[in-house]
Amino acid sequence: MARSRLFLFTHWPVLLLVGTLVPYAVARLVHGEGFNPPTDDRLSMVAEWSMVAVALAAARRAGNKQPEMWWAGGAVLAQVGADTYWLLVQDESGYVPTPSPGDAGYLLFYVLMLGVLIAWIRRWLRTVALPVLLDTAVGTSGAAAVLAVLLQPVLTARSAEALDLGTVINVAYPLLDLILIAILAGVAAFQGGQGSWHWVLLTGGLLLFTAADVVYALVDANGGYSVGSYLDIEWALGIFLIVLWMDRASRPGTARVLHHRPAQGLAVPGVATLAGLGVLLLGSQQQVSVLALVLASATLVLAAIPLAFRQRLLRKLARTDELTGLPNRRALYTDAPVRLAGGTARQALMLLDLDRFKDVNDSLGHDLGDALLIQVAARLSGQLRPADLLARLGGDEFAILLADADEARATEVAGRIRDTLNQPMRVGGISLLTTVSIGIALSPLQGNELRLLLRKADMAMYKAKSSRSGHHLYTSADDTHGEERLRVLTELRTALAEDQFVMHYQPKVDLDTGRVNGAEALVRWNHPQRGLLPPSDFLSLAEESGLMHQLTLVALSKSLDQAARWKARNTPLAVAVNISASSLVDTQFPAKVAGLLALRGLTGTALVLEIPEEFLLADREKARVILTTLRNQGIQIAVDDFGTGYSTLSYLRDLPIDELKLDSSFIGPMADSPRAASLVASTIALAHGLGLRMVAEGVESGAIYDELSRYGCDRVQGHFMSHALPAEELDDWISHREAAPGVPASPVIVAIPSSG
Repeated sequence: MARSRLFLFTHWPVLLLVGTLVPYAVARLVHGEGFNPPTDDRLSMVAEWSMVAVALAAARRAGNKQPEMWWAGGAVLAQVGADTYWLLVQDESGYVPTPSPGDAGYLLFYVLMLGVLIAWIRRWLRTVALPVLLDTAVGTSGAAAVLAVLLQPVLTARSAEALDLGTVINVAYPLLDLILIAILAGVAAFQGGQGSWHWVLLTGGLLLFTAADVVYALVDANGGYSVGSYLDIEWALGIFLIVLWMDRASRPGTARVLHHRPAQGLAVPGVATLAGLGVLLLGSQQQVSVLALVLASATLVLAAIPLAFRQRLLRKLARTDELTGLPNRRALYTDAPVRLAGGTARQALMLLDLDRFKDVNDSLGHDLGDALLIQVAARLSGQLRPADLLARLGGDEFAILLADADEARATEVAGRIRDTLNQPMRVGGISLLTTVSIGIALSPLQGNELRLLLRKADMAMYKAKSSRSGHHLYTSADDTHGEERLRVLTELRTALAEDQFVMHYQPKVDLDTGRVNGAEALVRWNHPQRGLLPPSDFLSLAEESGLMHQLTLVALSKSLDQAARWKARNTPLAVAVNISASSLVDTQFPAKVAGLLALRGLTGTALVLEIPEEFLLADREKARVILTTLRNQGIQIAVDDFGTGYSTLSYLRDLPIDELKLDSSFIGPMADSPRAASLVASTIALAHGLGLRMVAEGVESGAIYDELSRYGCDRVQGHFMSHALPAEELDDWISHREAAPGVPASPVIVAIPSSG
């Protein structure tokens, strides 16, 4: 959030807005009230038309995904166009007759901004609970009642005028202000005053604008307004905030929905109720318009709905997850024990956890993470029967209690859930793939108490996650898994603190020359009791526990230490590091890599970073920034496990990439499958057509080695050449293989793979 707010004040639209508005505001304050041509004709028009330019750019950026942005852009254009007309046709006293074409622009601003608010509100109106709507209605009517009292002198004066088009237009302005204020108060009641800061920009802009309108209406009723008033600055600031909201809300990853905050939501209805009571008391002492009295009465009636009814609705709200609309943890703990109480009906409790959901929040932001959870909830609901209970427990964790379910049905439902969640989801203009780990416990076979079943389903879920099997049915053997996991996690933290990790290196062979031109560094855990452990024994736990970034930096440091030793012996090899998504979301990561290279006297050409394909697909703009920064240091970029994920391939065109690593799952079937061989050949041709190197990993036989050579693959690695070796053994292996002393300088490839 801090980074996003800093960006707010450093990119060109904001610089343009501030750079034109500030000189105008300063000039207006210095000159004081009264028309001043340089200020009001020139500086004001430069500032306002700059706002139009930024607004239309934001609308164009949003396109059809947010059509309300075009309405907001049109509103800004209408307002500025009307101001321009006013300046062009006013007489020396600043008078412009009413009605005029300028009035059409001003009225159009209101209509279009009301359309923007309605477009936003309709996104949540159908799904919110009735108490929220009641609070919103109380806030709306209370604000409208107060504003009707404030505007009474204006409305009274206008209604006394002859009924013509000019009078109707003059009355329309305060009434439209009243509607805007009422809607904003209702939204404030809904959000409890805690809306996202993007929404606060829009709200603040409209409040400033309508406040200036109200003051103008009161002043102008006595003929006291002319161009050059301080009100002109307030209108300009209101439009400035609206345009700033457009610029930020039209960018990918920003919040586009309203979120209800029930804890804070009582403040606005409470104030509105007191305001309605105050208007009625005022009406008993002096003359108040019928409109104000009606609105105040409506406020009290809405606030006085029977408390028991509201409490019943609030209890329902307390059992509902506010993000997805599903039953929440409280509802599960209330309803599930009743369903399990019989002890004889077959039921299955399923615990679901999205894999690597933290990476989505870290790389794309919590707003898009929330949008993804909403889609996940909808897909889960589509796979269940009415008698099944689905609840969101919090974060990315869901629970399902399947009615009339044995092992076969529970397994079948788990498979369907995995299949539906494996389909790409469109979130904020980005196509995301998500996988899920599911733990299953059966009742009454494995118990009929909810807490016991949750504990067993949780063990099974972590078993599914660690084995990457997708789902797992609890067995008695899993009982030690929770304790084992905590023990290993403690040992893993100790291993990082005590430097228990070592690197092994698998050589990479150039198919044209047959010489070694790099090595992939694979991390091993030198466990004090269990000996040398492969990555498959601890990497998944490191990911789940948030230790992967720290482990990545350890492996990178050790690999670069070895690269420096090779360089000192005049046998330079470079190292390629497979970087986890948790490292790539660290904005300081490129600087850390540069520091590690400089500390060892290495240049960027000594390093190739292997990037997971899913990171490149998830947020291409962020990937472009990070990869470009690394590339500018001379570091080469490789795409790891290429082809294993859902890919549009367009990122190969857009991002700075040097190398593709074809996953071993494509290489193994080549010997027996012509289609697999054809796919590999086509992928190699694609890489070369884009000017990229192709590296094949998992080469296990001479036949595959020869076939890859025939297809033009650049480099290979695999057990056919050599297993991963300690650095000293790799040096011996190379010296026996190479006829000439030394190895041509080229990058070493450091990686932290999922296995190997």
